[in-house]
Amino acid sequence: MDRNDSFREFVAAHQQSLMRTAYLLTGDAHQAEDLLQSVLLKVLRRWSRLSDVERPDAYARRALVNQQISWRRRRVRAEFPTAEPPDRPYSSEDSTLVRLVMRRALMGLPPRQRAVIVLRYYEDRTERETAELMNCSIGTVKSQTHYALARLRELAPGLAPRLAVSETEETYR
Repeated sequence: MDRNDSFREFVAAHQQSLMRTAYLLTGDAHQAEDLLQSVLLKVLRRWSRLSDVERPDAYARRALVNQQISWRRRRVRAEFPTAEPPDRPYSSEDSTLVRLVMRRALMGLPPRQRAVIVLRYYEDRTERETAELMNCSIGTVKSQTHYALARLRELAPGLAPRLAVSETEETYR
């Protein structure tokens, strides 16, 4: 099997999960595709060294996080106008509304905090795995998680009960 075949197999096996991570980091399907494409190009350039690594998908995830943070630093920050809050309270039956509110709140977080939330709660990574992927200490992951959850409570007060459960779980993980 040559280098290109093994890379194609890697992409086929991990593309969906990497795309999901990219989407959660960017909040936009087109930006997620661009992010994943640029990261896969970087991975391909280094594939001869990475193909022998035990988990090249971990390298790709770390590259996604780093690239997104880098892109966000360069991009001009735009304000997103929001509509009035819904007249009715959030309910557990209305999961679509909860997902939309959570997505909007996630987009209001700084890149590192969003990355911590995505990796910890959407990807279900441990603090150690998150720290390795973000190239930071476990203490940084804990503090960024704390600040991100506090900011999410400010941005989406209706989700505060759901976020309180997350912080309680965080204490015991």
